[in-house]
Amino acid sequence: MRARGGRAAATAWPEHLAVHARLVKSASPDAFLVTTAMRGYLRACLPLQALLLLRALLPRTPRLLGNSFSLSLALQAAAAAASEAAAAPVQLALGASLHACALKSGFAAADLFVRTALVEAYAKSGRADLARAAFDEAAPRRDVFLCNVMLAAYVARGEVAEARKVFDGMRDRDLVSWNTMIHGYAVRGEVSMAREIFDGTEGKDAFSWSSMMSAYAKSRQSKEALDLWRAMRAARVVPDCITMVSVLSACGDMGALAVGAEVHQLVESNRVEVDVKLGTALIDMYAKCGDIENSLGVFHSMAAKDVLTWSSMIIGLANHGLGHDALSLFSEMTSQGLKPNEITFIGVLIACTHLGLVDDGKKYFSSMSEVHGVEPRVEHYGCMVDLLGRSGHVEEARQLIRDMPFEPDAVIWRALLGACRLHKNVEVAEEAMSKLRVLDPHADGHYVLLSNIYAQANSWEGVAEMRKTLRRESIQRIPGRSSIEWQNTIHEFVSADRSHPRSEEIYKVLEEMMHRIRQAGYKPMTSLVLQDIDEQLKERALAEHSEKLAIAFGLLTTPARSTLRITKNLRACEDCHSAIKFISLAYNRKLIVRDRNRFHHFDQGQCSCKDYW
Repeated sequence: MRARGGRAAATAWPEHLAVHARLVKSASPDAFLVTTAMRGYLRACLPLQALLLLRALLPRTPRLLGNSFSLSLALQAAAAAASEAAAAPVQLALGASLHACALKSGFAAADLFVRTALVEAYAKSGRADLARAAFDEAAPRRDVFLCNVMLAAYVARGEVAEARKVFDGMRDRDLVSWNTMIHGYAVRGEVSMAREIFDGTEGKDAFSWSSMMSAYAKSRQSKEALDLWRAMRAARVVPDCITMVSVLSACGDMGALAVGAEVHQLVESNRVEVDVKLGTALIDMYAKCGDIENSLGVFHSMAAKDVLTWSSMIIGLANHGLGHDALSLFSEMTSQGLKPNEITFIGVLIACTHLGLVDDGKKYFSSMSEVHGVEPRVEHYGCMVDLLGRSGHVEEARQLIRDMPFEPDAVIWRALLGACRLHKNVEVAEEAMSKLRVLDPHADGHYVLLSNIYAQANSWEGVAEMRKTLRRESIQRIPGRSSIEWQNTIHEFVSADRSHPRSEEIYKVLEEMMHRIRQAGYKPMTSLVLQDIDEQLKERALAEHSEKLAIAFGLLTTPARSTLRITKNLRACEDCHSAIKFISLAYNRKLIVRDRNRFHHFDQGQCSCKDYW
């Protein structure tokens, strides 16, 4: 029922200006002309002008709203103008008058169009209580459209439980009803409830699929998002840009390069316009899937870029160890007059960290507030602690933590603890650990790191104490998971995993792989294994780490000399890092491994991080 029009406001305004002026000057304005002018304003997306006209005429011609059509148009204008700040005073002046007129005339009760417009006007003005009161008064004669207006009002306010009551009470529902509920649950992060509504929806359209896909992507249920994408393609539903952005996000999270490339091909074959949002999603997906060349290709092909586009590319380059390229891109960005934000500086500081550029890192960190007006957050302090600590400035990193303007979190102390492992600083490591035991007591990685620091210092009592603590506190290790994409499917492995259908073949390749890299000079780092078992079992435990199983599967299933891409949910251990260098040499393969912190490009026995990680 809401009036819509395709003409641009800039074109329509001159057309109505003369009529508007003539009506305002008229001693007895014609009701038909007023209604026609209001409808023209609504069609031209100029609801505020309709309200201004009405405000000027109503005091001397109250019968202007003497019919349901005129009153309905006035209420529609009030609803449409709700998002305009300039309309607030006009709405305040007219809102009560329009409602009173609707009640006095009897149209509020008798005319469903007026009732619906009244509910919508209150809902869009943020008065859900008055919208609900008007909605309840229409109980005997509610139709689907009126119910959908009330549903949308509750969803917009985040009151999904109230929306569900309306939904459950509807005699009839259309696709808009179902989609509104899917969207409402998705925005609230109630993924299982969104899926329940989604599964009950008949005749799903692109919005239905997109809302559900977005819910999975935002909650990091990326496998479910990709499964839904396959089901959507099988159902032959044409995806919209929002859907493609969501599935690209899931691809980046899972390292599903083939699926992401399929989406990109779909964009190109259907000549979909790559706007800033879709282009940025493609850049991010390719970078997170280890294909930095295609990420750069998309970036350079984009005609328009915003700060998030530049930031995504800077972070992508930094995480791939291309820090100098990332910093050059930052300089290019600022030279074009774009203002960097908090995300941009995360990428800049990561680039400095991976290159060990301490002085440059300090300069960029200072420039955040002094030059660019961006106040550093805890994430930026974390980057600086990591940069200083990795570079051997452990005491300076410790002092920076003490001088922070807010309480350091577990990530800050974990960065300091990691620096202590690199530089064998037991004293500072114990201080960091004392904080971590309070802030994040059940994270097993802290205890493993400190145990390794004790082992480096030959403090076997400390190692034994860490083992006892893990047992005494019943701290469960977060299982390392490594995945590899093959034939558009993600194959995931955990340590000592034997659940894969081709497990027997994988372990045969694993045995051969371990033999070949030992021949090439690999030595297992058994000191990393905290279990109280003999050396042979420790070597076996290291050999069955998840990334080695994923690589063995890749060697089994892919052509010789092709590149293997592995995604790991945790930081890769030193033993696997060493082993993969030997694998790249022994098999003449490039391996791109994404762990929790960065990308490692292995080739001919070397890693792009140059062991600075």
